[in-house]
Amino acid sequence: MQVDHLDLSIPVGEGNVSAVLSRPEGADVTVVVAHGAGTGMEHPFLTGFTGALNDGGAATLRFNFPYREAGKKFPDRAPVAVETWKAVMATVAERDDAGPVWACGKSFGGRMASMAVAEGMPAAGLVYLGYPLHPPGKPEKLRDEHLYGLALPMLFLQGTRDTFALPGELEPVAERIGPNARVERIEGGNHSFEVRGQKRMPDVIGAGLAEPVLRFIREGAKS
Repeated sequence: MQVDHLDLSIPVGEGNVSAVLSRPEGADVTVVVAHGAGTGMEHPFLTGFTGALNDGGAATLRFNFPYREAGKKFPDRAPVAVETWKAVMATVAERDDAGPVWACGKSFGGRMASMAVAEGMPAAGLVYLGYPLHPPGKPEKLRDEHLYGLALPMLFLQGTRDTFALPGELEPVAERIGPNARVERIEGGNHSFEVRGQKRMPDVIGAGLAEPVLRFIREGAKS
């Protein structure tokens, strides 16, 4: 399948962030993907994930947050990250060939997407790749208040060994959100979806998450 790649520079605040739009021929949906706190858009996990989405017929756009663009290690504060999400989604939505536009992110990137939607950012749905429900070992410090009241489809992909949201912690949150939210567990996966005893490169791990994401998106398109 032929996939066209387009490098973009998207204005955010007083600067710009880099992005890559990848579109296979005949794509009918676009998934915008944000990186986690410790990586950038070129991380093999993200390129493997978006590449597999492209193989499944979905267009993707992955982008950097401003701190990563500036070469910094510490993530942007929420207002900056949310502003970035809004600017990126608006850029994608302007395209005639975008189709429904979904917001997806690894850990920090997904949480910031949900906060942007809570502030009014349009999206067809949300996909979280390892939602950071709380800091590891601190289950009392939940990051869930803004999720309640979001009515769009939401998929939480979470490893069973993810210390940011262990089994039994995220499921009640999804139940409280409502029937639009679903939790799918990756057996044995940690916060990076690495499975003990399975030596897989990050791009392979990321690619393996595309199938459940595409399935969820296609189900939402039919309902």
